[in-house]
Amino acid sequence: MSEALDYLLKVRPEAMGHYFRFMAEAGRHLDPKTRSLISVITKVHAQTEAGFKQYLKRALKDGARPAEVLDALLMAFPALGLTKIIWAIDILLDMDLPEFRAEALTGSHDWHELGAIGEFELGDTVRIEAAGKLLFVHRTPEACLVYDAHCPHRATAIPADALKGTRLICPKHRWEFDVVTGRCLEGGDENLRQYPSKIVEGALLAFW
Repeated sequence: MSEALDYLLKVRPEAMGHYFRFMAEAGRHLDPKTRSLISVITKVHAQTEAGFKQYLKRALKDGARPAEVLDALLMAFPALGLTKIIWAIDILLDMDLPEFRAEALTGSHDWHELGAIGEFELGDTVRIEAAGKLLFVHRTPEACLVYDAHCPHRATAIPADALKGTRLICPKHRWEFDVVTGRCLEGGDENLRQYPSKIVEGALLAFW
């Protein structure tokens, strides 16, 4: 929910309650994925960036594939027009969601070298950039854990100074994550995105 809607619910709960009941009843015969895709389109039509990001992530959580999101936008071309679709795609590119990258949609996945394993100290967590991707790498005695450095809430890039011990705290809405497990500890219910990793001839590699 956007901060504005959250505010209105607090100060005008009766009026906003009617609104949400109307929305729930209007979509009663639609499955969650379809409702979320329609909401994505309406937010693009209104050019509401926060709402677009919110419902984009909800659509993905409700089972929509990235290709389905793109198809929904293109199918709505008569209502949206090219300008608004490009507006939405620009936001998508800025969010840098791995599943929407061209290589992900075209099947061009590969292993990427992150550096020599000796560059990652045991028990430490570092923020790096590799192959155009921002990452956090945490080394344990057993392996190196590689996470996307974007918060799963609204794809906010998490800076290096957001790390407090083994806790990673997104500065946007204070979601907290454990870099040892990737789990969300406070603020939300989505974990950090983790990439498969391996060590080959002394180099740390990650797959995306």
